[in-house]
Amino acid sequence: MAELGRYNTLKVQELAPHGAYLDDQDGGQILLPTRQVPEDTQIGDEIKVFVYLDSEDRWIATCQRPRVQLHQVASLEVVDVNRTGAFLDWGLAKDLFVPFAEQKQRLEQGKSCLVYVLLDNTGRLIGSTRLNRYISDEAKANWPGAPDPYQVGDKVRALVSHRTELGYKAVVDDEFWGVIHHDDIRKAIRPGNRLDAYIKRVRDDHRLDLSLEPIGHAKISPLASRILKKLQDGDGTLGLSDRSPADLIELHFGVSKRVFKMAIGQLYKERKIVIEDDHIRLANDSDAKKPRPGKKKHSQPKTVHKTSDKAEAAPRPEAEKSRKRFVSNKKSGKTLSIKK
Repeated sequence: MAELGRYNTLKVQELAPHGAYLDDQDGGQILLPTRQVPEDTQIGDEIKVFVYLDSEDRWIATCQRPRVQLHQVASLEVVDVNRTGAFLDWGLAKDLFVPFAEQKQRLEQGKSCLVYVLLDNTGRLIGSTRLNRYISDEAKANWPGAPDPYQVGDKVRALVSHRTELGYKAVVDDEFWGVIHHDDIRKAIRPGNRLDAYIKRVRDDHRLDLSLEPIGHAKISPLASRILKKLQDGDGTLGLSDRSPADLIELHFGVSKRVFKMAIGQLYKERKIVIEDDHIRLANDSDAKKPRPGKKKHSQPKTVHKTSDKAEAAPRPEAEKSRKRFVSNKKSGKTLSIKK
């Protein structure tokens, strides 16, 4: 059965002057208007279409791509407001309706907002800005014994929602809330941005901390490729090195100095670049033939030879011989001085 608010691949059953009728896989038909029918379409062809409701609440198909589907979140612009609610542009002929009951704050024409698409109790597609009703704070398994949905390092799609004291809250994969902390933001972001993110931490309470960079060594290879491409596209040199200021590195590549040093270190080990004091450059044939600096040889500790008892008993110097040795006389109780 065709699903409302989703993409469906449906077969053409009939061609008419006002469009093509598609099999809804449930004994009915869905109209694809003439202006949407691809050229040379024949009966029996399968077409990928988006299914929604027209102005008279009839199922209708389109080849246009909406900006959001059922059970997804997107940033949309408000194009009209009337006595019943607001209407948002989601890329289709009929705007997405957001009733007042589903508005966290009154929407204003010309402004954008994050909206979640759902079916109301009459089966119509509507939007809601009350995201907390549909987006969960806790990313955990749906039933006992099932694995948690995310592990550290997983790549996700994040939609930036709003700023907080900790950083920015973002919707992760249209299902969960996550936080991008200020310390992990190295490029300008703003509400409504959709971007790739990575699971930095799954906290004990199942809440998600996000990073805009890959976690661990997974971040090195992509950065190394970017650095190498920048060298190849330019004159073969780049005015950055492992001694460059951290803010300058962040300005050029949006990463920390530590990550940058790891990336150029990887390229150096692969003999693709040479690291100078104030820049890096592409390695040439002569560089490849040069031996790499070896490890410094540590000097061997000097062996301390113990002297034998006889050596210790060797004759003393003359000055020592002339010293008096005092010996106690047990019988007389007197102390005698004897010259050696």
